[in-house]
Amino acid sequence: MSDTVTFHVPDMTCGHCEKTVRGALADVLPDAEVSIDLSTHSVSVTGNAQTAEEAIRGAGYSPEKAA
Repeated sequence: MSDTVTFHVPDMTCGHCEKTVRGALADVLPDAEVSIDLSTHSVSVTGNAQTAEEAIRGAGYSPEKAA
């Protein structure tokens, strides 16, 4: 079973942002489970945390690992 990591992504503010982040994660972690909550700017994803963080950054956002 893969670990789940949660990121706070303060600059993810709309549906387009959500779609962009989902697409970026799907490209690098195609089997990952992704959960996004726009109201709290959070992204939870299963799989490699570093890969996920790099994908979100590559899409133009600023992920911060949630505590």
